[in-house]
Amino acid sequence: MSFSASMETNMKLRSKFIISICTVVIISYGVTFYRTSAFQEDLLVSQAARQAGMLYSQLRLTRQWVADHNGLFLVKKSGVPASPFLPDAEIATADGTLLVKRNPAMVTRELSVYAAREGLGQFSVTSLNPINPANAPDSFEEQSLHRFAQGSLEEISIEDIGGEKRLRYIAPLIIVPSCLDCHVEQHYKIGDIRGGLSVTIPMEWAYADIRKNNLMLLGIALTTIVLVSIILLRLVDSLVVRRLRQLEKAMDRYPKNLLPEELAALPGGTDEIGKLSDKFKDLCRRLDASSQELGLAQEQIFQNEKLAALGRLVAGVGHEINNPLAGMLNCVKSMQESPEDTEQNKRYLPLLSKGLDRIKHTVRQLLNFGRREALYPQTLDLDALIRECFELLGYGLKNIDLKLDQGLQKKYYLDKEAIKQIVMNIGINAIHAMPNGGSLAVSSYTKNNHIIVDFVDTGVGIDAENQRKIFDPFFTTKEVGEGTGLGLSVTFTLLKRMGGNIRVQSEKGKGSCFTIELPASGNSAEKEVKNKNETQ
Repeated sequence: MSFSASMETNMKLRSKFIISICTVVIISYGVTFYRTSAFQEDLLVSQAARQAGMLYSQLRLTRQWVADHNGLFLVKKSGVPASPFLPDAEIATADGTLLVKRNPAMVTRELSVYAAREGLGQFSVTSLNPINPANAPDSFEEQSLHRFAQGSLEEISIEDIGGEKRLRYIAPLIIVPSCLDCHVEQHYKIGDIRGGLSVTIPMEWAYADIRKNNLMLLGIALTTIVLVSIILLRLVDSLVVRRLRQLEKAMDRYPKNLLPEELAALPGGTDEIGKLSDKFKDLCRRLDASSQELGLAQEQIFQNEKLAALGRLVAGVGHEINNPLAGMLNCVKSMQESPEDTEQNKRYLPLLSKGLDRIKHTVRQLLNFGRREALYPQTLDLDALIRECFELLGYGLKNIDLKLDQGLQKKYYLDKEAIKQIVMNIGINAIHAMPNGGSLAVSSYTKNNHIIVDFVDTGVGIDAENQRKIFDPFFTTKEVGEGTGLGLSVTFTLLKRMGGNIRVQSEKGKGSCFTIELPASGNSAEKEVKNKNETQ
């Protein structure tokens, strides 16, 4: 899988980075938003509770002042009735003016009416044992009065009344000496808790401000997240993604399509990506140097193997040349001894010519095999080339039954010298695998637009363990000095260069089958030559 495919398969680094940063920002703003909103509410409730406490103190002092002056007396008129709960609720002056008395509880109640009318809240006196039923406690006041008996000094609560938020505040009323004038019949003592002074302050305006502030904070948070995302996107794109994309393209194009000036233009720097780019440049330089050394070593290996095979061939076909030479020498000797025998000369001259032609043909084949040439495909008759190779190997086939089943009906575009070396290497291996003779069947045919050539021998076979190694360079099972271990390795490399493949099936003691496959058209050898021509 290429570097580009890997990046496309997984989520891109930019997306991961932006999502991570946005997640952190959202969580941070979420926590800040929650804490700010809670802080606002706590602050407003605290301020309202302090305001309620101050109002409680003011009312308590007002009540204390009224109690210290034995109540207030107002001129009786419409809207100023006398209280039915006071013993001296109404008195007359010397001139006959009627006055009505107002005790602290009544003053508190009437002030609450004025405050409610102005929208400033409400307050009232309540008790578990009220003299006036109108002062009976509600549920909040009742629970609070019970807590006062347990030592609580104040109670605060936020209630939703009629769809509006209100702060409820209540603190105890302690009996002082001036209170006994009105409550002596209830057997209170100084210091007793007579009840509580309840204050109710509207808070809807405060919560409206909180909601407004929350909307403003939410807008700021969303705007900040968008701006941060855009800024980070541009920063990541310019500092990371764009440079990584350049490096990615260079990796995809290396080594065939990456020019040296493009490699030099890759982003550098002292940061991590710059260091990675520098390391890639250094790696490319080292790979180029290694590739050149490997190419030279490979060419040397090919040539050495070819020369080694040539040496084996020369040793094997020596008698192929010696036999006609011996006959020719006998002919020459007889002709020298009897130069006047024209009939003998006529009979021997064709034999000499035939022997020379045979030697010339053998030498030409050896020279062609040993010549070092670049991989160059051409249109050729593969079956004829296979027959030519085995004709050259005839010296080793004396005790071997060679069977050729050639079914290729047309010519193909292949490299002649590479094919010859492949066939010779496999043929020599088959001959060496049958030192006591046997049979070698060579079949050629086409299948699925591929050229198939099978080499089936009845030799000693190959161990299963060694079958995985026979194409490795310098691996051989022969005795020292009998083989280089490069023949099948070179064969494998040549087939790969031509877009082909080689397989082996073998069983120890039952022979082997080597199968080579080559594309019938558009093979890699043709493409390689075109690429070489374009770069020259």
